[in-house]
Amino acid sequence: MDPLPHPPTTSTAAMKANEDSAADAGILPAEHWSSQLGISDDKSLFDSDKESTKSLYPSIFKYRTIRGRTYHPETTDAQYWATNDRAQAESLNINHHCFTLALAGKLFLAPLNKKTCKTALDIGTGTGIWAIDFAEEFRQATVTATDITPVTPSYIPPNLTFEIEDCNKIWAFPNDHFDYIHIRWLIGSVTDWDRLFERAFDHMRVGGWLESYETSAMVESDDGSVTETSALGQWGKIFIEGGRKFGMLFTVVQDGTQRTAMERAGFVDIQERDIKMPIGSWPTDDDAKEQGTFTQAALEQDVEGYILFMAETLGWTRRQVLIYVKNVKREMRSKKYHAYYKQKVVWGRKPEKPVRPQRASTVSSSADTIRGNEN
Repeated sequence: MDPLPHPPTTSTAAMKANEDSAADAGILPAEHWSSQLGISDDKSLFDSDKESTKSLYPSIFKYRTIRGRTYHPETTDAQYWATNDRAQAESLNINHHCFTLALAGKLFLAPLNKKTCKTALDIGTGTGIWAIDFAEEFRQATVTATDITPVTPSYIPPNLTFEIEDCNKIWAFPNDHFDYIHIRWLIGSVTDWDRLFERAFDHMRVGGWLESYETSAMVESDDGSVTETSALGQWGKIFIEGGRKFGMLFTVVQDGTQRTAMERAGFVDIQERDIKMPIGSWPTDDDAKEQGTFTQAALEQDVEGYILFMAETLGWTRRQVLIYVKNVKREMRSKKYHAYYKQKVVWGRKPEKPVRPQRASTVSSSADTIRGNEN
């Protein structure tokens, strides 16, 4: 696998090519966002820049750096587009709370049995917060959590271990081993979804469950309040075009990739659920309002950490990124924009007589409309 791409060259030809490609994808020029805020030169945009703290284990914690933000360590060649520093970790932890709210307090939707679920694997564990919660709930199970970035939580249950592993490579686990495999938010970092789910199938015991959670990069609205030219409306376009430039898909939810890859791997009894994640306090429903408030908090915690790498692939400057970030925050805080993004949960079981059919299916499903107001 190719290493994480370097920031784009600033040659005139390369910049022109980036601009043309972005325009073809419907992305507004970076300069547009300055005019939206009336900014000419605002040095305060850079006040939040922070240097990474030095690591106690240099051989492991040797991070790639872009514009002062750190990414996954150089000990792996896995590609991941989000930062891995403190600001991003706090955002991920808030996001975990958001999604737990969306699942009515549940950590999973697969029909797991505490008596029979003895081994579990969490792929792409991030800060480890889901794995910790799961290990606490399933104390009789041996839980393993993997990521390409070292995980160092202050508390680790005795039945949980963390390992550095790239899920795109051969897994260092026995076949027919896990009763449950949990995968969440790997959008834009999986080189081959069919192969990923095939590996999950091979390393899972008969009767075990695979559960996949992925998100859409597109920010939408049901009432047209999020337009294509709004900062929120441009968000997904930036990710999709940026991902195209370094060969990663950000249309997993739209394409139905999870279910198709799960079927091709041989899983059965496949079910799925679409979930709308409101952004902001605009919903009138109390539960949706709470969820939206926390979703906004998660994004505001580190909008820059999510968008920086993608903006870099489009040739944006640091200043242009920060101005765009300010526009995104302004729109999230306004109840004028009834914004949400979609998450899809898909879960399936490994059958008693495993087969691996090469087939795909298209499943259409829709989430309920979230009601809101502009007050």
